[in-house]
Amino acid sequence: MKITKDMIIADVLNMNRGTVPIFMQNGLHCLGCVMASGETIEEACMVHGMDCELLLDELNEFFEKNEA
Repeated sequence: MKITKDMIIADVLNMNRGTVPIFMQNGLHCLGCVMASGETIEEACMVHGMDCELLLDELNEFFEKNEA
């Protein structure tokens, strides 16, 4: 499974709650807010002025380790 910028944040969280610290460490602290249930990773990164590629790299590394 590869995480992409067009995925909804809540969908990624539902895939594995272990991703919460990754989102939090990257500045996305409102994971329970209504926006997280409909906002893509890319949209959240734009709103928060974050590097989307860095976040995607960390999320994909997490999922790769968990699949092994």
